[in-house]
Amino acid sequence: MKTPFKIKSNYFIRTVTYHMVGKIKKIDGNFLVLSDASWIADSGRFHDAIKTGSLSEVEPVGDAFVCIDAIVDAFPWKHPLPDKQK
Repeated sequence: MKTPFKIKSNYFIRTVTYHMVGKIKKIDGNFLVLSDASWIADSGRFHDAIKTGSLSEVEPVGDAFVCIDAIVDAFPWKHPLPDKQK
């Protein structure tokens, strides 16, 4: 399956039901395998989140799997990945 995602790159991913940030470790079938991932309960102002990396509520989860079919959109994440609960 061809996707626009690059291995070892960080992304903010929005699915139909949740948001996550993380580094793509690999693409396995129909799933993105993320490392250093966090579930984003509240991104705050979206422009600020993408431009500055400021997030309102963060739940670090470590590794995570995201079904590619559930992705609505994704954005390159050019900031350090969050590693603390907020």
